Amino acid sequence: MSKSELSNNWRGRIFRYAPLILWIGIVLFASTTTGSMSNTSRIIRPLLEFIFPTAPEETLLIYHGYIRKMAHLTEYGVLAFWASRAFWNSSVKVLRKYWFLVAFVLAVMVALIDEYNQSFNTARTGSIYDVLIDASGAIVVVIILFVYKFIRQKKETI
Repeated sequence: MSKSELSNNWRGRIFRYAPLILWIGIVLFASTTTGSMSNTSRIIRPLLEFIFPTAPEETLLIYHGYIRKMAHLTEYGVLAFWASRAFWNSSVKVLRKYWFLVAFVLAVMVALIDEYNQSFNTARTGSIYDVLIDASGAIVVVIILFVYKFIRQKKETI
């Protein structure tokens, strides 16, 4: 392998894996006290009060909870996207062939680590239900990408 090919190979790996690693870091950072409900309420609460000025306190808390669960779904959907992108272009044949499975398993593993980490934080709570929400976000994105790639591949063969 020439020096130019080696350089391109490394550049390709950085281009594929850097967003994935960065996003995993963001997800794990969000599982610290910074991402606790009391901290996110500084941003979300004023918005909810602006949108629903006459809503009772209980309703605002419920909405805040829904927004937080949607954030779980979204952040793990994004994680699955970056993982899928990294693995379907991998130089490792098994990752390229089973990118959808590896991307999903990676997302679930990060979710498990995330919730386990939260179980040690007094401002957070670890929950298996959050892992299920996270896995749901990941599987939706993986399925969408799988279908997209399948359709695109079929069009290219026609």
